[in-house]
Amino acid sequence: MIEVLFGESEAGAMKVAKNTIITGKVDGPTSVWIAGKKKPPERENCGWIEGTAEDVICLGFLLDIGNIREDISSEYRKHLIYSMYAREQWGKDEKMDAEIMQLCDYYCTEMERLKAYLAEGKTVRVWYSDAPYSRCGFYHLCVSLQGYQNEISVVKLPEYRIRSDHSIVSYKNWGEVAAEEFAGFLPFEKKLSGEEIRMYAILWGILQEDNSPLRAVVNGKLIGVPEDFYDFLIWKRITQKPIKEGRLIGDILGIYQLGVGDWWYAKRIDYFIQTGRIKIMEDSENSYARTICLA
Repeated sequence: MIEVLFGESEAGAMKVAKNTIITGKVDGPTSVWIAGKKKPPERENCGWIEGTAEDVICLGFLLDIGNIREDISSEYRKHLIYSMYAREQWGKDEKMDAEIMQLCDYYCTEMERLKAYLAEGKTVRVWYSDAPYSRCGFYHLCVSLQGYQNEISVVKLPEYRIRSDHSIVSYKNWGEVAAEEFAGFLPFEKKLSGEEIRMYAILWGILQEDNSPLRAVVNGKLIGVPEDFYDFLIWKRITQKPIKEGRLIGDILGIYQLGVGDWWYAKRIDYFIQTGRIKIMEDSENSYARTICLA
């Protein structure tokens, strides 16, 4: 069984879940409610998924952002991925820069590896969620799946799961699920029909025709939205009282769990600093450590 995921963290966790010999664990879900009270989650071992790490495909193209008429292997997509991931480092690190630039090539290689598996008749299982990058990745993948007759199944991340200890765990993307918990979601697996694959492929074509700067899930529907779509969340949290940029972004991510990466909010904050709407009170080489406030 070939497993397809759309983010680095979740693919890494799945590789652990697919290994017979477990050498480590990854972070699990972040939101647990028991009798209405939030508390740190205790991970539940649901068993392991048959196979090896070689069966895992990561297609982390970040297709919720930018021009999607450009091919996934284009220089445009490569530099967009670089601009997003490079925000997580500071200072000049040429080795890290090179590794980030190679990510897009790696994802393209992963796509070719998937096509080779499909040509061999392998069964494919796709893990996706309502996080915009994941829904976009899934719709885009369906365009390629149209040409094959393989058995395809999907596991869509539910809004929450009731665990054996009666706690309710909520999620916003597969990156929040620990390796030992993936098997607990297999009851949600369903076969994907050829008609459904064509439908999702058509929806991707509609999004390409629209080609908005961003794509977001609104009332359960994936639609194109303007670049400033999430800006109101920044304005709801920032005041004239100085705050660390990392703290501000962390508050936004914790309160408004929309499946949008921290790097997007950092990019928009940079824009508002350049246009004079946000000012830097105390600068830092690491942009997340600088202190900012309303101008």
